[in-house]
Amino acid sequence: MTTDLPESVDLLAPDLYLNRELSQLEFNFRVLAQARDPRVPLLERLKYLCISCTNLDEFFEIRAATVRTAQQFGGPLPPDGIAPTRALELIHDKAAALVQEQYQYWNETLRPELNDAGIRILSREAWNAKQKRWLHKYFLEELLPVLSPLGLDPVHPFPRILNKSLNVVVVLEGKDAFGRHGGMAIVRAPRSLPRIIKLPSDVSGGEHDFVLLSAVLTAFVDDLFIGMKVKGAYQFRVTRNSELFVDEEEVENLASALKDELASRGFRPAVRLEIAEHCPKPILNILLQNFGLTENAVYRINGPVNLNRVTQVYDLVNRPELKFRPFRQLPAELDEDTPFKSIRNGDVLLHHPYQSFQSVLDLLASAANDPDVLAIKQTLYRTGKDSKIIDHLVTAARNGKDVTVVVELRARFDEEANIRLADQLQEAGVQVMYGVVGYKTHAKMMLIVRREGKKLQRYVHLGTGNYHAGTARLYTDIGLMTADPDIAADVHDIFHQLSGLAPKIKLRKLLQSPFTLHKGLLKKIDQEAKNARAGKGGHIIAKMNAINEPQVIRALYEASRAGVKIELIVRGACCLRPGVPGVSENITVRSVIGRFLEHSRVYWFANGGKPEIFCSSADWMERNLLRRVETCFPILDPVLARRVFDEELANYLADNLNAWELRHDGSYGRVSPTDGEMPYSAQGALLAKLCG
Repeated sequence: MTTDLPESVDLLAPDLYLNRELSQLEFNFRVLAQARDPRVPLLERLKYLCISCTNLDEFFEIRAATVRTAQQFGGPLPPDGIAPTRALELIHDKAAALVQEQYQYWNETLRPELNDAGIRILSREAWNAKQKRWLHKYFLEELLPVLSPLGLDPVHPFPRILNKSLNVVVVLEGKDAFGRHGGMAIVRAPRSLPRIIKLPSDVSGGEHDFVLLSAVLTAFVDDLFIGMKVKGAYQFRVTRNSELFVDEEEVENLASALKDELASRGFRPAVRLEIAEHCPKPILNILLQNFGLTENAVYRINGPVNLNRVTQVYDLVNRPELKFRPFRQLPAELDEDTPFKSIRNGDVLLHHPYQSFQSVLDLLASAANDPDVLAIKQTLYRTGKDSKIIDHLVTAARNGKDVTVVVELRARFDEEANIRLADQLQEAGVQVMYGVVGYKTHAKMMLIVRREGKKLQRYVHLGTGNYHAGTARLYTDIGLMTADPDIAADVHDIFHQLSGLAPKIKLRKLLQSPFTLHKGLLKKIDQEAKNARAGKGGHIIAKMNAINEPQVIRALYEASRAGVKIELIVRGACCLRPGVPGVSENITVRSVIGRFLEHSRVYWFANGGKPEIFCSSADWMERNLLRRVETCFPILDPVLARRVFDEELANYLADNLNAWELRHDGSYGRVSPTDGEMPYSAQGALLAKLCG
């Protein structure tokens, strides 16, 4: 407990807050560390490397783009006080270090280890004569017919370059068929072409030999410019701002407006240029000028600019010994024939991916075909391709149920898919809503209304993750099935609020963004502080993906100053600075990076000896607490509450294999077993406990 504290501390001081963007980049260093970990199977390490690359793509598309926009148009400084221009400099320095580590690891370690294991990604320099002949033939027959090189001259200005597309800038010498002097040309790799080419075993001599499309394009680009001399060919890729802007107050049809925005997303302002390491400076300057970028947006690449494409090798190579061992997902404790009776008899907890998402699908399928079910209401944020969720909702509508679905059209990078599924649902007779103007609907809710005798009974599913069968095999999430009348009434009221323009409502047991969750969290944190000051102790444990909301951070600082023990498990970006004397020495922050993506949000408060535990769809971020529709639900059953605490909190605080601790300077240090301490993996323990 803190003693002899100064009476007042400026909790608004910028040096008490870590920069959100830099913290997000730190997360990708931890992902890359998984790729470096020799305990991780080889092909899984390849996957982690590629994840760190795709994460970086999205970082530039969204976070770095947001900072560039702030640089252009101004606005208030973030809590850390770092101005956009300086922030972009710091982002470049850290991102450049990450890129250097990614390619160094790929070139010096991972690629040679894959080669030793009989999985070869062959560079141009490694092709033998037979392989080169086959690849040249492949180029002429498969690639050349779909390529459209564009010479740059007054008649052919610089073409529009699609976001994250593979391109080659070619320097030419000589005259073309029309007598025009060569200069530069752009060769764009059509999106229809495979980025990874598998060599036949009789050509390569190995079963798992691959070549990157970028290598083939640069090797045989001469064939596109017959009669001219190719002086150089340099692959490049540009990343663009991918945030969509639709003034919802001014549009009559959100779906139509989004379709218009999506059409131009691929050509929005550039934020990053990746270019071959050996590209001459004059060529680079031309590209920078065309894209409106400065030097601190350039990343010189020692390897393929689209390294994340190598992840395809994971699926193309059937080598189980080089991947994580498969595990058996357990179903929920639901009676297959009478699932509603099971839920009526007691709440059902699901812990994904250890327990199967199939239980949620089965519940919805039962509702769709049960003659006693009258209505189904559901939120959809991300569902994935060919989702059974959609099939069951369509079936329900065709079976005469009243089906209402809130589809969030603005789910980032799923906008097109959600527009399509909304159309599909509407065609089947489902009532589709697009949520609330100005607020994304991120809550995960399903409500089933069933006639049982002379009364109507409501059943609810609430979750921390999306109704997405694919991610439910890869992400850790908590789901709750309940017939609790208060929770069911709360969910009913929220759906009514979303669909019927109802006024603010007073919920019974749920907390809801943007109305009560933020205030509720502040109140509960403050209560722990009051309990600590009164000598009753104070303790908070919370697990989430990210934290940046300033008021919540200040409340945690105040609680720490009061002597509250605060243990945070934050997977990604954390703007709270732990371990500052007189401010946050009672706060610890750890991040766990393992086989599965940690995605569940769980909040626990000691509450003076009467603990409360909540699960939520919301991180402690400004957007989640103030600009989205989110739910936070209590786990009321004491047995299930204990299980959530043990599996999602105590379990992760005990991890000494996959955990990282945040230092006060914003860096992370890996946790290791101390002398005499047994190695312990939280995810490994759950696999053993729940999957056998």
